[in-house]
Amino acid sequence: MNRHQWWRDAVIYQVYVRSFLDSTGDGIGDLAGVRAGLPYLKKLGVDGIWLSPFYPSPQHDHGYDVADYRGVDPVFGDLAEFDLLMTAARRLGIRVLLDIVPNHCSSEHPWFREALAAAPGSPARARFHFADGRGPDGSQPPNNWHSMFGGPAWTRVTEADGRPGQWYLHMFTPEQPDWNWRTPEIAAEFDRVLRFWLDRGVDGFRIDVAAGLFKHPELPDSDDPEADARTRDSVNPLAWNQPEVHEVWRRWRSLCEEYADRDGRERLLVGEVSVPTAREHALYVRPDELHQAFFFDLLSAPWDADAFRKVVSEAMQDIAGTGSTVTWVLNNHDQVRTVTRYGEPATEGSGLGAARARAAALLMLALPGAAYIYQGEELGLPEVVDLPDDVLTDPIFHRTGSRARVRDGCRVPLPWSGQASPFGFTSGAEAAKPWLPQPDYFAEYATERALADTRSFWHLYRDGLQLRASLPQLGEGTLRWLDTPPDVLAFVRGDGLVCAVNFGTSPATAPVTGTPLLSSGPCPAGVLPGSTAAWWPA
Repeated sequence: MNRHQWWRDAVIYQVYVRSFLDSTGDGIGDLAGVRAGLPYLKKLGVDGIWLSPFYPSPQHDHGYDVADYRGVDPVFGDLAEFDLLMTAARRLGIRVLLDIVPNHCSSEHPWFREALAAAPGSPARARFHFADGRGPDGSQPPNNWHSMFGGPAWTRVTEADGRPGQWYLHMFTPEQPDWNWRTPEIAAEFDRVLRFWLDRGVDGFRIDVAAGLFKHPELPDSDDPEADARTRDSVNPLAWNQPEVHEVWRRWRSLCEEYADRDGRERLLVGEVSVPTAREHALYVRPDELHQAFFFDLLSAPWDADAFRKVVSEAMQDIAGTGSTVTWVLNNHDQVRTVTRYGEPATEGSGLGAARARAAALLMLALPGAAYIYQGEELGLPEVVDLPDDVLTDPIFHRTGSRARVRDGCRVPLPWSGQASPFGFTSGAEAAKPWLPQPDYFAEYATERALADTRSFWHLYRDGLQLRASLPQLGEGTLRWLDTPPDVLAFVRGDGLVCAVNFGTSPATAPVTGTPLLSSGPCPAGVLPGSTAAWWPA
């Protein structure tokens, strides 16, 4: 059957549900709010949305601690509201991806509660990583691994007789026990979970911690036990990127192909894959595994022409060479917002950070493959860097006591309209305050204001998406680098569309004469100002 592989050059908008739009007045975004915002996203021009977890959860890690993979937490709505959202999205031609969390669950998941009540060595405990402690009284953890969110990766339980007992593994928080994928029952259960949502019409899944799942079978000590906590990345080779994980993605790919064979509609698997090199990344997107995996190297690259060129070249060589397409991303719910990141050490919305973020957006949208946009990036939102300690909810802060790399600042609810909080995010006479406080300066970034200002970030993204959809040179394909002066990066797409970025602060000679089709800032003919990107026709 000839199937349209829509995902190869799709632009997907990440919806962080609790911060998108609140329909009930409780101060927390919900699925009905997402449905109300779909026309806005259609106008922006994205191909689909990725929804952060909305499953029943105690919210210790904002839904990435899942208690029930087949339901909707009441704070976000219910299954009937989800079905309405799917119907509305389908009517607008917007595809819907769900966030699936297969590495760990909530400590309130029924299977983990069953494991706590069961005896050591029982089938219930085999679903997780339970192990005896070290030392004569078992009071030391089974190994020296540390959690990515700080502290030991093990927690000791109290057994049914009241005595201290075994330990269980959690690579994030104690409220997120890791599944043991070496137990076949886990794979079978996730097959059922995927089918439940595919039967409700979803177009695919974003897979959390896709390089995780399997741990070294002997759970040995690590040579660098604090590496994950220090880098906030999946770098412990004993806990991540084990070879057996690829069999899971082959199994899931086969399941998605089964659904696609029924109706000709491709379902997408896109993985959060944190591995050291583009070559290792490429192993996850082989033809029988994940369709795509986020390429984070562009996000982490310093603002430097040579660094960006190296990252793009390696991705095109190693990842596109598998038959997949590169999945580019500049930001997500775990990262400092682009405007602030590119403007550091300055704070909110410095002119330099904003200019660089605008240029980076045009660069990303001109690259071959797919692109993901985190909500609020199209508004140019800066990171909220001064949230008081008493409102921070990120478990990293509560486990480490440090504000370094805490993620709440990029998760503050979106501003939609007005001059004061809640900026249209929530409404009603009895409306609660947004779950994280919005700063006064968010008024400058409100969607209502952005749509009315043709010079705004929103119009840059909208115009870029419209051109990307209309120009055959963009989307999937190849690129050819052009010779450029220092600090300038330029490449040709297809039969002659040129994208160039000036990473410096001084104007440079443009690689193409004439007026650009689109630029991230004022761009006179023949000149490419500093911290500016532009697209030209051949």
